[in-house]
Amino acid sequence: MSDMKQAQWEGVLAIWKPAGWTSHDVVAKARGMLKERRIGHTGTLDPAVTGVLPLCIGRSTRFVEYLQELPKTYRATLRFGISTDTEDLTGNVVDESDASFLTEEAIVGAAKSFVGEIDQVPPMVSAVKIGGKRLYELAREGVTVERPSRRVTIYSLDVENVTVGVTRPELTFSVACSKGTYIRTLCVDIGRKLGVPAAMAELVRTESAGIRRPQCVTLEQIPALVASGELREKLLSPDGLLTNVPAAVAIYPESLHVLQGKGISAAKLQPQPSNPGLLKLYRSDGAFLGLYSLDERRVRVSPVKVFHPSEPEPVGGTSD
Repeated sequence: MSDMKQAQWEGVLAIWKPAGWTSHDVVAKARGMLKERRIGHTGTLDPAVTGVLPLCIGRSTRFVEYLQELPKTYRATLRFGISTDTEDLTGNVVDESDASFLTEEAIVGAAKSFVGEIDQVPPMVSAVKIGGKRLYELAREGVTVERPSRRVTIYSLDVENVTVGVTRPELTFSVACSKGTYIRTLCVDIGRKLGVPAAMAELVRTESAGIRRPQCVTLEQIPALVASGELREKLLSPDGLLTNVPAAVAIYPESLHVLQGKGISAAKLQPQPSNPGLLKLYRSDGAFLGLYSLDERRVRVSPVKVFHPSEPEPVGGTSD
């Protein structure tokens, strides 16, 4: 693969995933249309779920592990009075009851009570591994196993609509949450708090890695964007999406040492980093050099992932 082609398809392409497709289906389709094998997504969406699915292309696949750690936002509709073996309406009904007694005040109060750190038990249809096997594989075999709960965070939950006075009331809400949060399980837990069965009726991921719908393209749009040469404009900078990671500039010759994969003194960076952990390093001309890590003593930064810019550093005006 030529350097030009590699640069053309390097970045994050935000896809608006359609219903009926797995995340793997989307990646496979994009690989074929872009003639690029190195494509990975930043967080699985179930086939029935639509929404933002960021695809990391080329060297940007090295950012997947960091981008998928960022908070995500969903718009969900929860239906009370029914529960299924998959915790959404695609599964087999396991319980039903009349939930018409629920009031809007009770529903909103129950939903809001989940804001903060909570414990969740992963659903049997999830990809979590137990004993070396994924839960959804066990579920297909008709096997149900005990699952340890996991700590997740609900950063915010905003109620959009409540329908009451019917056998199966509904709640539509927007929720911002940490990686690993199962919205279907949140729906079930809200129902459980109210003493009624509940299931997720609909789910849309409205934000992932800071990307929202206006920045997305559909799979159907990709061929035309490739043909017109406009696809480059749709590619987002992966380091720019890591807004939670501080940045610093490495002035020559430290910028050269960074590209050689060497550790450098934190005192040589501008500004000097203050908190141990991950750091984005740039050249004085703004070119991204890589991800480094500041040690606990805040003295030295060491390479985590080095990225060689497509253009060499400009001669002159880069040293103090």
